[in-house]
Amino acid sequence: MMAEAAQRPSPTGLRGLTYATLIGLLASTGLRPREALALDRSDVDLENEILSIRQTKFGKSRMVPVEPSTRAALQQYASRRDALCGPSDSQAFLLSERGHRLQGNTARRMFAMLTCAIGLRPVTGSRRWGRGPRLQDFRHTFATRRLIEWYRAGLDVERELPKLSTYLGHVEVGLTYWYIEAVPELLALATDRLVKPHRPGAGS
Repeated sequence: MMAEAAQRPSPTGLRGLTYATLIGLLASTGLRPREALALDRSDVDLENEILSIRQTKFGKSRMVPVEPSTRAALQQYASRRDALCGPSDSQAFLLSERGHRLQGNTARRMFAMLTCAIGLRPVTGSRRWGRGPRLQDFRHTFATRRLIEWYRAGLDVERELPKLSTYLGHVEVGLTYWYIEAVPELLALATDRLVKPHRPGAGS
């Protein structure tokens, strides 16, 4: 999908660069789409590999650490963005082709086009896009994959869950438990963890 996004035509080449970066950022951090779009340049601390998420859903702010590979990708984007766009009055980190902050409706429309292009969404032949993946689904995938990794590694997920809840910006751990209930594989892993100690020969 990032490769498809990078090929989006535009006079400067900024459109494809920005959308490929947005998709990579959402997939690697689990940010809410509006959190990623709201990032200012001052919120992206590439030296310390930290994103500052300010006054987002539920009025919470938080610091989100990123992997070195994500930092490198964001650094490359910032360098190429500035070279392509030149001086801009916008403080936004992710810029549109016109040098303005990327807007949610525009991003969702482009994402629908991208998912159609790679066969993840049916083409309806009208202005309304068929049902398919949403930008928000990157966040769900990020959270569920992390939980699955913890279960498979034999970690105490109940103890680790508050860390994920804080990282995602949930106001309470119960909201993060939803991912376990909503994904069959996670629910099966959680159930298996609960019943194992009570199997014959497993100890008291």
